[in-house]
Amino acid sequence: MLLHPQQTKRRNFRLNTISLPTETLFHTILILFSLFCIVPFLFVIIISFTSEDSIRQIGYSFVPQSWSVQAYQYVFKLGDVLWRSYFNSFYITVTGTVLSVLMTLLYAYPLFRRDFRQRHFFNFLSFFTMIFGGGLVPTYIICKNVLGLSENYAALIVPMLFSPFNVIIMRTFLQTSVPTELIEAATIDGSGEYHTLFKVVLPIVKPGVATIALLNALAYWNEWFLALLYIRQNTEVIPLQYLLMKMQRNADFIAKNSHLLGVDAANVAVNLPSQSLKMALVVLIVVPIACAYPFFQRFVVAGLTIGSVKG
Repeated sequence: MLLHPQQTKRRNFRLNTISLPTETLFHTILILFSLFCIVPFLFVIIISFTSEDSIRQIGYSFVPQSWSVQAYQYVFKLGDVLWRSYFNSFYITVTGTVLSVLMTLLYAYPLFRRDFRQRHFFNFLSFFTMIFGGGLVPTYIICKNVLGLSENYAALIVPMLFSPFNVIIMRTFLQTSVPTELIEAATIDGSGEYHTLFKVVLPIVKPGVATIALLNALAYWNEWFLALLYIRQNTEVIPLQYLLMKMQRNADFIAKNSHLLGVDAANVAVNLPSQSLKMALVVLIVVPIACAYPFFQRFVVAGLTIGSVKG
């Protein structure tokens, strides 16, 4: 039975569109969800510019009684130490991300190749470490006493280079994105393994590499515990997070124990922006890595799209 063109048009209209009230409802839900994500960070920025007296009187508020940049002035008094720690965090993040992504790709690629006979063993070896770890004390002894990772950048980069979770993600992405016939064609054309990986496979899996790079960049940027373990004297290599964490701990100590430290400490505690300082530290840490996210976004979205099509 043939349908009239007008009937076909109406059926297509019903299948491919939604009603205006439903569309309005979806847009409203998405707008509210976006506000739920953005408003907390805006609230943190507002509190970081709120005076300590306003916080004592009315607490946290979107409309404080008085504004102040005292928290940022307190942080920027560090001067060269602050900018040096910023440089250290950027250097550690960039270097660690590049090396970690390279190691992840080189480990995941053989696991993806079905003609690699030992791939099941190495797959199990990486997965085993996700379930059973050596613990903090053996890790500390190996890193510091055996590998000599102490008072240097390597101590903040090497312990986080390999992640079995990232290897599994990269291997799965290779399996869903790279056809085996492409590898075979490259081999017939005389391409070596490294040439095939970096010239044939890598351009296809850029979304997966960008996803792994983003995960590693977030991990390196937020890491401060390694500095606490392995950096004792060489303050030239401490990252930003560790420096700001020490500053916050010192401010909390002065605020809680000012009555035991004498008159001078009590005067310092009165003028110390302890609450707004916490929010200012959050802003200083979050803003740089938030600015880096748009560079990875299009690759991550492409990776999700490829995964949905393959699925």
